[in-house]
Amino acid sequence: MSATLEHTQPAAITAEALAQFIGTTRYYRYTMGLILTDGAAYLAKNGAGWLLDIVASARLVPAVRRAEFECWTLRVDLTRQCAEVVCTDGNGEREANILYRQPVGYTDFPLAELKLYAVADSNLGKVVMLTSEY
Repeated sequence: MSATLEHTQPAAITAEALAQFIGTTRYYRYTMGLILTDGAAYLAKNGAGWLLDIVASARLVPAVRRAEFECWTLRVDLTRQCAEVVCTDGNGEREANILYRQPVGYTDFPLAELKLYAVADSNLGKVVMLTSEY
């Protein structure tokens, strides 16, 4: 059912690399009770663990913890190398739908935008996945 993350030589995070993840073959236990799919684990293993740490730390926010569905968006200013992470309830980014927001002062994340979903599963807990794995 689940495995732990193993540290390997990092691979590049590209749109093409992430596109290969459709569904998942196994689940990985992460911190704060999160479960990662293959795609989310790929991010964690290849230099974007900090992003998943943000998702995990947001478990301390009651509105996030209660949400059955979370849509996480990372928007990177590739020129300035800074970003913002926004979590919504999946119904758009109107202020009423935003559950959590965090600026990132510096990042070398290579993509301008990335979306993740975190979905409550009665058997597993909160499962974090790439949108292509939903």
